[in-house]
Amino acid sequence: MSAADRTSGQPAQLPAGRSANHRPVLGAARLGVVRGWIELRQSLSNRADQVWIVLINAILIGVLYFQRDSELGSTGFSLALATLPGLIAMNVAMGGWMGVTQQLAAEREDGTLLRSKATPNGMTGYLVARVTVSVLNTLLGIIVFIVAGVFLVPGLADVSVGGWLMLAVVFLLGMLATMPWGAVLGAVVKSSGAGFALSFLPLGVLVAISGIFYPITAIAGWLHPIAMVFPVYWLGAGMREALLPAAAGAAELGGDFDTVTTFGVLALWAVAGLALAPGVLRRMARRESGSALESRKQAVLQAWS
Repeated sequence: MSAADRTSGQPAQLPAGRSANHRPVLGAARLGVVRGWIELRQSLSNRADQVWIVLINAILIGVLYFQRDSELGSTGFSLALATLPGLIAMNVAMGGWMGVTQQLAAEREDGTLLRSKATPNGMTGYLVARVTVSVLNTLLGIIVFIVAGVFLVPGLADVSVGGWLMLAVVFLLGMLATMPWGAVLGAVVKSSGAGFALSFLPLGVLVAISGIFYPITAIAGWLHPIAMVFPVYWLGAGMREALLPAAAGAAELGGDFDTVTTFGVLALWAVAGLALAPGVLRRMARRESGSALESRKQAVLQAWS
């Protein structure tokens, strides 16, 4: 601060483009990344979580194992190779949509969100941590699938560099297209149980009609426009385009892969979600209080009594 500033009693001017809370917000974001990493490590060291992760991944990898010697019709490529993109797409949708919804709903119930709100820039760190956990947890599942696939899935080792790059882009767009909507749902549901039901059931329906595990052309035609509105179909289509031979595009709607529409639809869902989620989360955070937390606890106790 200059002598003139001290004598005039006026605060010193900040440099252009900087704000008083610029550094604290960045610090909170960095702490959020660290917190997310610590939470992921704790989850991986938890016995119940370990059993769940191993069981689910073992089942899905077992599917690839039993399909490894089968071909998809007369296409000439492995049925396991056709299934793998669907497993990856489903993992992204579950991590982005269900994972964020359940975390946010559960941590409203147990008071974690209220404690974060009470600290300076705590909500920033909290939300960054939620994003970090969801992205890393989903990415870990995808890595497990791909590593197992290299040994079990004929043709996966032949995927080009361009294919792997497209998989990475679709993964990032898919997370951006689903996480904000998971946050919106997690902010409006009343309990973690409701969060699970209201995230699992719609996702299950979308997976069923979106051709994640079988060609969408085998599904009733009137369901095609519905599936194409939502990001789940395009997640699957993008993953299939990344990992499958070009000839596999014949099983897609329109008879070929459509890269531009895949990126476009996922980007639209991402932009709309990112525009809506901050306002919903701010409104939810304003309404959080000790009395609201206690009311939810009493409602749960009454429901169980």
